[in-house]
Amino acid sequence: MGEILGAIINFIVESVGNLGYIGIFIMMFLESSFFPFPSEVVMIPAGYLVYNGEMNAILAVLCGIGGSLVGALFNYYLALKFGREFLIAYGKYFFFTEKTMQKMEDFFAKYGHISTFIGRLITVVRQYISLPAGLARMNLAKFCFYTSLGAGIWVIILTFIGYYIGVVFGNGFSLEMILHTFTSHDLSPQEMALRGYVQTAGLIALGIVVLVLCLYIFYKRYKKYTHAKKSQPKNSEV
Repeated sequence: MGEILGAIINFIVESVGNLGYIGIFIMMFLESSFFPFPSEVVMIPAGYLVYNGEMNAILAVLCGIGGSLVGALFNYYLALKFGREFLIAYGKYFFFTEKTMQKMEDFFAKYGHISTFIGRLITVVRQYISLPAGLARMNLAKFCFYTSLGAGIWVIILTFIGYYIGVVFGNGFSLEMILHTFTSHDLSPQEMALRGYVQTAGLIALGIVVLVLCLYIFYKRYKKYTHAKKSQPKNSEV
């Protein structure tokens, strides 16, 4: 299994290097849809190529966001058109179980539409949160907005990490070392540093999720409070 995963990641990293912007779009589409894998192995190499002058930062980020959105829309319409039973019946071929489906539905039911934003910043959730959104027939404009916003934050963070690697290590780093970071336990100091940056990125994303959830809960309670206050009958004057 480890060798298969390594071969897949190797193919992804090489695709980004060889296909450029199209490779970013295609791989982020797949990452966001029916074939989930770490988006780190797409956008970090892209960021490193930006540092080397082989890519434009804005175009790389836009391709990453675009691929993520199209992949999310694929899952959205898959759920919308074929329903829950279809997803469970055929999801097993893509490591998607009924238990995972239930967790995604519970997550969506708990946080509503905003879950499509915060879900993009959480590992595993980002790939599947579009499914309950499609089943619930979430407003398409809102879905695209929240998905693009969440995906945009994550894509920018990863691209920055790739660029920062270039700033710190210069030509002492390579796409092969990025590949090795995600497929091996025997890491060089540079690869250990990269893994640390990725972990930091995860913490930043988690912090954003916590902040957004706190603001969301505060907003919902404030809205409930003001509605209850308006519903109270006014005291009549004597």
